[in-house]
Amino acid sequence: MKIALIGYGKMGKMIEQIAKDRGHEIVSIIDINNQEDFDSPAFASADVAIEFTAPQAAYGNYLKAFKHNVKVVSGSTGWMAEHGDEVKKMCTEGGQTLFWASNFSVGVAIFSAVNRYLAKIMNNYPQYDVRMSETHHIHKLDAPSGTAITLAEEIVENLDRKDKWVKGTLINPEGELSGEEKCADNELAIDSIRREEVPGIHTITYDSEADKITITHDAHSRKGFALGAVLAAEYTAQHSGLLTTSDLFKF
Repeated sequence: MKIALIGYGKMGKMIEQIAKDRGHEIVSIIDINNQEDFDSPAFASADVAIEFTAPQAAYGNYLKAFKHNVKVVSGSTGWMAEHGDEVKKMCTEGGQTLFWASNFSVGVAIFSAVNRYLAKIMNNYPQYDVRMSETHHIHKLDAPSGTAITLAEEIVENLDRKDKWVKGTLINPEGELSGEEKCADNELAIDSIRREEVPGIHTITYDSEADKITITHDAHSRKGFALGAVLAAEYTAQHSGLLTTSDLFKF
């Protein structure tokens, strides 16, 4: 399979190595300094482009790839509120293909399935209140993380007593605390911590007077995310439309 990389930071380099190890060819690498290569024959020859960039750049990158009918796998977050409807229309009516996920880790996909199932169970036990926390490296710009938001939306969908998520507290890289610890009964708070080089920790806690139930996914490195992105590219090469991890991982 021919793969183009959009974004060549730590994640892009790790994806490159895993793709090569799995027998794929990297035909184009596009970063901030060679945007003109979107219009190159090499980029147009790609079966799939894997995109990991900044939230403000993602949507424009999709348009540049779609211009050449190159399918895209993307883990960039922060663009859906403004451009989600447009991208969905391009993929459902315009013949383009985007595989998007807030997290490509196989472990997170399993964790997400457990999260949905646990929320369905806890819907019958209102004595438990639920709260979330996520911890990431100090370079991460968005808070809460896209993965945390996805997990929170899954809880809200399956837990009648919660109808929206809200930002909770934030501990910044200097250890300063901001935000609100308290929230309304119908709200699910997501607390965020930015610390050192943590790849990603997501914790969901159901607490009552009697006891506490906690589930956690703790990433040891970015390797799981990179492998998942390549697996998604392999899947996307054979499928079309608007795709996500529920298509790839059948839990």
